[in-house]
Amino acid sequence: MTDTAAHAIALTVMTVNIHKGFTTFNRKFILPELRDAVRKVGADVVFLQEVMGMNGQHRKASSTVEEPHYEFLADEIWPQYAYGRNMVYPKGHHHGNAVMSKFPIVHYQNHDVSVAGPEKRGLLHCVLRVPGHTVDVHVICVHLGLAEAHRQQQLELLCHMVRGEVPDDAPLVVAGDFNDWRRRAHVLLEREVGLREVFVHAYGEAARTFPARLPLLCLDRIYVRNASVHLPVVLPRRPWSHLSDHAPLAAEIHL
Repeated sequence: MTDTAAHAIALTVMTVNIHKGFTTFNRKFILPELRDAVRKVGADVVFLQEVMGMNGQHRKASSTVEEPHYEFLADEIWPQYAYGRNMVYPKGHHHGNAVMSKFPIVHYQNHDVSVAGPEKRGLLHCVLRVPGHTVDVHVICVHLGLAEAHRQQQLELLCHMVRGEVPDDAPLVVAGDFNDWRRRAHVLLEREVGLREVFVHAYGEAARTFPARLPLLCLDRIYVRNASVHLPVVLPRRPWSHLSDHAPLAAEIHL
C-alpha cells in the first residue's frame, strides 16, 4: 500500500432505509424533507434501501415526485447514481437499492438474492473511481430478508460475490439493512471475507437502529475491508425518527 496514514483519502458514507419515501405506517409522503436531511449529512456516498424507481409516485401522496426517487434525492449533489430493482408491483411500480456517489461509478451490477416466497432482495455492487486513489473502491448496498434461513443464504451469496468480484487489495464498503437482529452476520463476514463492522470495531457492539423512535434492534450496518473508520455515528433522532423507521448510520472511511 503506497498511501501513508498521514495522506489517507477520507470519504463519508451514509446508509438509510427510506421506506419508499413515506413515514411509518405510510401516513405521509415526506421525500422532499428526506432529501433535505440527507443533503445536510454531506456524505460522499449514500446507500439507500427501499427506494422507488420508475413510476415512484404513490396513490396516497398529496404531492407526487415524477422522476425515480433516487434521481430526486441525488439532484445536483450526487452526480453519479445506480439503482437495482428488487420488487415489482402489479401496476408497474418498483423499488430496490440505490447508491448515490460524488465519485464516478465506473461499473455496477445488481444481484438478485431473493429466496422462494414473496420477499424480493438484492445486492447492488458499484465500483467507484476516487481521485487520488490508485485502486478502485467497491461498495455493496444490501437489503436482506426477514427470515433467518433466507438471511443465511443471502450472506453466503454476499461472500461468494465478494470473492468473485472484489480484488483482494481493493477497499470495500458493504452497508445497508441486514435485518440481522440476532447479530449472526459479524462473525461470518469477518471469517469468510475479512469484513469488519465499524460500530463493533469502534465501540464493541453494533448500533441500534430500529425502530427509529426507540431503537432496540441492530438491523443496519456498515462493514469495511482494506480501509479504516473514524467515529461512526447513528444520526440524531430529530429529524430522522420522523423521516424513516430506521435510524441512519454514517462514518468517515479512510482509504
